[in-house]
Amino acid sequence: MSEFENEMPGVFEMSDEEGNTILVREIDNFFYNGEEYAILSQVSGEENTAEAPEAIDCFVVHVRAYKDEETGEEMEELEPIEDAALEEKLIAIASTRLDEQDEEE
Repeated sequence: MSEFENEMPGVFEMSDEEGNTILVREIDNFFYNGEEYAILSQVSGEENTAEAPEAIDCFVVHVRAYKDEETGEEMEELEPIEDAALEEKLIAIASTRLDEQDEEE
């Protein structure tokens, strides 16, 4: 658990495309063609984690599940979407899911 999870539940660290450490929060996750994807938003250290999803700049990553060979523990790794057409489709799905969540609230 990172220090940020203690301060802001659901917030964790990851690296962006340039290798910089950023704070992100998982907004939602979904399956598409048998693969799991997560909708994440970047947050600052001071951001209120209860902010409405429509006010957040979101992005989608692939969630790759694997078993750690040394410990046998199930692990997950977040990977960027490399295929531009797939990324466009996933963003459309994510937008629809977020819109549906807004309507429910």
